Amino acid sequence: MIYDVVIATSGRPTLARLLAALEPFAADDPAAASGRHRVIVVDDRRRRSAPLAVPAGVEVARGPARGPAAARNVGWRAADAPWVVFLDDDVVPSPDWGRALARDLDGLPPVVAGSQGRIEVPRPPGRRPTDWERNVAGLEQARWATADMAYRRSALQAVGGFDERFPHAYREDADLALRLLDAGFTLRRGRRRVVHPVGRAGRWVSVRRQAGNADDALMDRLHGAAWRERAGAPRGRRRRHLAITAAAVGVGAVRLPQARATLAAVWAGLTAELAWARIAPGPRTPAEVATMLASSVLIPPMASWHWARGWVSARRDDGCRAPVPDPAAAPPLAILLDRDGTLIEDVPYNRDPQLVRPLPGVRVALERARNAGVKLAVISNQSGVGRGLIEPHELARVNARVEELLGPLGPWLICPHAPVDRCGCRKPAPGLIVRAAALLGVPPSRCAVIGDIGADVEAARAVGARAVLVPTAVTRPEEAAAASEVADSLADAVARLLESAAVEPELVGV
Repeated sequence: MIYDVVIATSGRPTLARLLAALEPFAADDPAAASGRHRVIVVDDRRRRSAPLAVPAGVEVARGPARGPAAARNVGWRAADAPWVVFLDDDVVPSPDWGRALARDLDGLPPVVAGSQGRIEVPRPPGRRPTDWERNVAGLEQARWATADMAYRRSALQAVGGFDERFPHAYREDADLALRLLDAGFTLRRGRRRVVHPVGRAGRWVSVRRQAGNADDALMDRLHGAAWRERAGAPRGRRRRHLAITAAAVGVGAVRLPQARATLAAVWAGLTAELAWARIAPGPRTPAEVATMLASSVLIPPMASWHWARGWVSARRDDGCRAPVPDPAAAPPLAILLDRDGTLIEDVPYNRDPQLVRPLPGVRVALERARNAGVKLAVISNQSGVGRGLIEPHELARVNARVEELLGPLGPWLICPHAPVDRCGCRKPAPGLIVRAAALLGVPPSRCAVIGDIGADVEAARAVGARAVLVPTAVTRPEEAAAASEVADSLADAVARLLESAAVEPELVGV
């Protein structure tokens, strides 16, 4: 299994320990020894007074110093292996990490976009952990933490990689994973292990970390209020922080003595509750207690301020979506085809290969696309499987008959779910398109979708792909009116896609 390792670093001294731990894998792994595995360190230091000291063979890329999301994007875009493994610069892989990683990745089906390693955080011997140590220990249960996370490079390309609007750690990895899941991919947990020692932290580390509340506001905007449950993230204390902050502001703003006393009591009571919630499970040493008391006074207003700042910023961000390129600005590298009503006559819940009838002119149109060098794939909703009306082997026989009559059509991406399943692959969701693009090695925005109903068009628009509607008897008038491109037939649609310019050669390194 070929993979590249990407390590984004702010220059912490623990990087040398990690790179030293990786050296035995390179010595024992024939693929690494032959140069098939690369280690890419992204130097994301704000001040680069001297070059990073790295062992021979380790590559260094210059990061933009805008946070881990932007740094990791530099790393995976510099990689060229099918899999990219992200490691934090302060972890230590287990002795068998390289072999375990190969086992984790070997044989994963294309629908699996990522494999997460297991993180172990050492506990202090002989005493309870401090607030900071408990915080770091939370990584053991975190989902999709990039302390050790392997992603298919094609899947990263399909969704655009990490969202660089997340300047802090933790939320950028949850956002990426949720976008991949929404696109129809799945993620798995592997068996390889890394140790994540608890680094030294200053007295006010918990106060500084409240800046991440701005990222939580962006997550709310991007993924809705249920993102925490989907990402396995703790609910947090936002409402209590807002209540404490409002009470503190009220004490200074309200003139009535009785009201001020009431607000002061509310502030004191809620602040004491926060402090005790942090003190109780800890070692309760005088220094720890003093730190918890002082920081618990500052955390609520800082958390509230950063969340409000993020809330405002998210709503200024044009719907919180990156600009989508004009799909018609360049010819497509791939054409993704609906099956029923587009390639063949629509026979509802067809189980019989003998009922497959290609539509007029389809074979000639497909041959023209193949001769032009355009890649093909089929993306089809087949809810008959999920409804129990078609067996998977019957669907496979029908699809095989389609290819027998029309020639090779590339990968088949099928959504077998019923509408009530609310999956991420059933059109108009874009999951089938994203997965097809990843398998074909092209960006979704360089794909064109040909279908006969509005769901085909909507799925294409969701990822910036070009859509051509070929209406049939089942196409509703409003669907045709809403489509940006309408063709008379599949042959007409293919001609429209190919006539603008010659098709570009296959992307290199995708």
